[in-house]
Amino acid sequence: MTVWGQVLAFFAALLPGTAPTGFNGYLEADYVYLAPLSAGRITEIDAAEGDPVREGQVLARLDDQAQVAALSGAEAAVAQAKANLENLSTGSREAEIAVIRASLHKAQADRDLAEATLERTLQLSGQGQVSAAKVDQDRAAAQAAGAQVEQLSAQLNVAQLPARDAQRTAAEAALAVVQAQADAARIALADRVLKAPISGVLDRSFYQVGEVAASGAPVLALFDPGKIKAIFFVPEAARAQIAPGKRFAVTCDGCAGGLATVTRLASEPQYTPPILYSRDERGRLVFRAEALVEGVSGLQPGQPVTLEPLP
Repeated sequence: MTVWGQVLAFFAALLPGTAPTGFNGYLEADYVYLAPLSAGRITEIDAAEGDPVREGQVLARLDDQAQVAALSGAEAAVAQAKANLENLSTGSREAEIAVIRASLHKAQADRDLAEATLERTLQLSGQGQVSAAKVDQDRAAAQAAGAQVEQLSAQLNVAQLPARDAQRTAAEAALAVVQAQADAARIALADRVLKAPISGVLDRSFYQVGEVAASGAPVLALFDPGKIKAIFFVPEAARAQIAPGKRFAVTCDGCAGGLATVTRLASEPQYTPPILYSRDERGRLVFRAEALVEGVSGLQPGQPVTLEPLP
């Protein structure tokens, strides 16, 4: 409980059995805290305490050298994985295929020559002009030339085929992994810039430029001046008259009057005596209430206000 709450509850406790027509309270805001996901040195703070800010406005920056390097590495890994997958999907490069095709053409020419030579040798062998050894030699050469053609034909067919499904699946998975790592690196880099999630007022800066903000530690605190609420304490005797939705007139020193609507009323009392409830002791119980203030400009958290119930 804040100091204002303790003071108000104390005075309420001094008046057992009474049901006041008005209540004194104080203003409070719901703060929005800006904090980095990871620790870092603050390099810029672009707004001062009390300045109005708009949603999306850059309010602070943290050192991002490590995050920039990590993103560069992750993007390079993505490019490498994409190239590997494309290579597996399309087969060998065209230049490599051209080399194999040229070798195949040469092997076919060598085969044709070897077969023609073998045919002449067989004719001469029938006339008894060459030895059997020469026939065997030319026959082996023709067979070797034919085998070379078959080998290069098979190699060309393999080079023109894409990779097997298992290889492509592994390459696709590897690409997905590095893409996820790149996404994480982009998030980490974007986290180095703290932007206002709402339009409002910069209430407090917890660090100065050059200091190191801890991971998850608030750097700045904002609040929406259009959503200021009044905190007041209702004595037990008046609790039955207050419920969410009840309207109050709000006044404060140096400001125009406005309205407030009760949004919350505690179900449990505060400052309960450490004894059983009796009729005399019940008057010391107070219940914390909240009311959303409307139509009053220039309000600040902690400012005292008075709430008068409307009929």
